[in-house]
Amino acid sequence: MVVVGAIAVCVVLAVLAFVIPRLSRHPERGTQRTLGAGARAGGKAPGPLGRLFSKPFHSSSRAVGRSGSAGRRFRGRMPF
Repeated sequence: MVVVGAIAVCVVLAVLAFVIPRLSRHPERGTQRTLGAGARAGGKAPGPLGRLFSKPFHSSSRAVGRSGSAGRRFRGRMPF
């Protein structure tokens, strides 16, 4: 469920970063903040379960950052 939601957010964020590069940073930060809260909550489980529960949130946060920067980078390479 987290993975499907993260993919959808990444696609929307990449399109937003391409269309409106400067205004896409606020939603990106908000999404990363939310995913960070989920990772912290999952990390409170004892032992290896904490790492297992927080891993999807960490990887989703990294993917959100990459998709936003990729959209802005692609916009910067456009000839117009």
